Amino acid sequence: LPLFAIANTCIAVGDSWQSSLGQTNSLGIMIGLIIGKPLGIWFFSFIGVGMGLCALPTDLKWKNIIGAGFLGGIGFTMSIFIALLAFDNADIINNSKIAIIIASIIAGAIGFIFLMMTLKTPIENDETA
Repeated sequence: LPLFAIANTCIAVGDSWQSSLGQTNSLGIMIGLIIGKPLGIWFFSFIGVGMGLCALPTDLKWKNIIGAGFLGGIGFTMSIFIALLAFDNADIINNSKIAIIIASIIAGAIGFIFLMMTLKTPIENDETA
């Protein structure tokens, strides 16, 4: 995450921040970033390839697109911006920011692990000069 984005979030983390994750807006944000983004990126990539608008590179598989989709769940700065526009209540905005940070970390970790497990290791070049 960009350092400036984290520095400018102004999140007030109190004793009950864990309970804020059970709020409906927090759950919706986390589901959207962790499940919705990867699913949407994969689905529209699939539709684009199916309609002939684009082609999947020969060295990639659909599971790689899913992994990249999880990395798309790190929509930190835009999600904060949308939360600021969507909500008027300061507590809801703060809860949303906490959910966005946690969901971005989870989506990034899942994407990293998923891609590490699915991508092929590069072939070593054995040429000597």
